[in-house]
Amino acid sequence: MTDAIKGGKRQEMRGEEELLERLHALGIAYQRHEHAPVFTVEESRALRGDLAGGHVKNLFLRDKKRNLYLVTVEEERPVDLKSLRRPLQSRGTLSFGDSELLWANLGVKPGSVTPFGIINDEVGKVRVALDRGLLAHALVYCHPLRNDRNIAIAPGDLLRFLREEGHDPLLLDFDALAADDASSAEGA
Repeated sequence: MTDAIKGGKRQEMRGEEELLERLHALGIAYQRHEHAPVFTVEESRALRGDLAGGHVKNLFLRDKKRNLYLVTVEEERPVDLKSLRRPLQSRGTLSFGDSELLWANLGVKPGSVTPFGIINDEVGKVRVALDRGLLAHALVYCHPLRNDRNIAIAPGDLLRFLREEGHDPLLLDFDALAADDASSAEGA
């Protein structure tokens, strides 16, 4: 465990070992894959080879009222932050949260953002949204709080983990969001 300051109080952040213990305690099966550290989707694609399943990218966002969001989508999916405002019910413009905010709330550094970071959000400050398209895969690959490994987990087990951690994710249909954006643009 490592420390972070949250609300003026020191909080111990859980790491990979504690995450794996939690998955085990929940009876969640996973496969762990080690690789060189990666910081971008492109680097991840180049290193992983032919691992079948849903590979993700994660966006740690905030709005003007400092509400926090973790949006996990299929890695190739384009994401328009403006189109997320309504489904996330954000207050004003969405922007990326900085590294200090990321560490204080999810216990990870840039390049290691993951839905598993929710294990460190004990107060429920971060709202989680998942790409509904990820649920169609047999396995989903996420960092285990560090960027030199991936964990392959069944999508249903990822949902269960998030719910057990007190974060019932918002499931977003990004294809429908894109269609809504296209029809709004045509009507403008």
